[in-house]
Amino acid sequence: MTATFITELEATGDGPRLAVKDIIDVAGVPTTAGSKVVAEDARPAATDAACMAGARAAKARIVGKANLHELAFGGGGVNPHFGTPVNPIDPGRVPGGSSSGSAVAVANGDADVAYGSDSGGSIRTPAACCGVCGLKTTFGRVPLEGVWPLAPSLDTVGPMAATVAGLVLGMQLLEPGFVPADDVPDGVGHVASSADPVISTAIAHALRRAELRVDEVVISGWADAWDAGDKLLVSEAARSNGFLFERLDDLDPLVSTRLVRGASLPHHDVAAAYAVKDDWTATLSAIVERYGVLALPTMAMFPPALEEASGFRFNTWTLPVNVAGLPAVSIPVPTGGRHPASLQLIGARDSEATLLALAARIEAAVGG
Repeated sequence: MTATFITELEATGDGPRLAVKDIIDVAGVPTTAGSKVVAEDARPAATDAACMAGARAAKARIVGKANLHELAFGGGGVNPHFGTPVNPIDPGRVPGGSSSGSAVAVANGDADVAYGSDSGGSIRTPAACCGVCGLKTTFGRVPLEGVWPLAPSLDTVGPMAATVAGLVLGMQLLEPGFVPADDVPDGVGHVASSADPVISTAIAHALRRAELRVDEVVISGWADAWDAGDKLLVSEAARSNGFLFERLDDLDPLVSTRLVRGASLPHHDVAAAYAVKDDWTATLSAIVERYGVLALPTMAMFPPALEEASGFRFNTWTLPVNVAGLPAVSIPVPTGGRHPASLQLIGARDSEATLLALAARIEAAVGG
């Protein structure tokens, strides 16, 4: 066993190699959710999760259950129980979470595609940290039966891969018959963000190289949407994992602290957050409809050192997308340095085909 996988499997067959985040049931294999407490009583899953059907039909070779931030509840990808997957760009930096093992598996070439989950950025953040591609799917598009719940109003499953072509393959496994769009948008709305100047410059350069028209967009309400999303994430996580409150001392302290916070939120605060969610969904959807696709950083900063992970907010530019339930793809774009920046493209509901076509255009333009 390596820190990339909690359970390694002997892959057989001639289909694509697939790593599966260890919150997704694979028949015959225990699902641990990256937690030793859960692993203690975990039994081999009786059946696959619903989202595995396409991969089975394609005879995908499942290489292992990928490691993750415990309970899929953290942006750093650090796991004190099963080890932390090693960032392939810089071992001293976090791999990003929660789908850390999935990102590292495709970055290292251990898998052609990996399945991750994204409730607040958990596919896009590790993609940004490890220099790979990740797709957060439209809320409700991919079935979640047999997937360990974190925040049911935000949870999604999607593919990760080294390239955009790998994401297309991943969507074809999740949704047989999927194809990218033939028509690619000729412009994007560029969302103003307070990002590291190196990241901002890299994103602007990538959009220019792709010969896209760029309209500058200022979105009000982003911070309020993030705050509402944060409340929903922790409160729903506390309900989903309520049975673990008797074992809080055996969890990662950062995870247990967030669970306790979620359980202690006043009911009226949570109710208000759901109301903000409804309004924000309409607001962001209308903005996306106006511009077609929005472009912004996945992360405002480069991944922090492992010892600094606990004080870092990873999901500033990703969580509000989950609140609105929209799809988003993250792809690396060069900075001229060791670590690439990560460009996030947000589309309308069920626009994954368009997002991947546009991402492929940008990837080709920057030499990906």
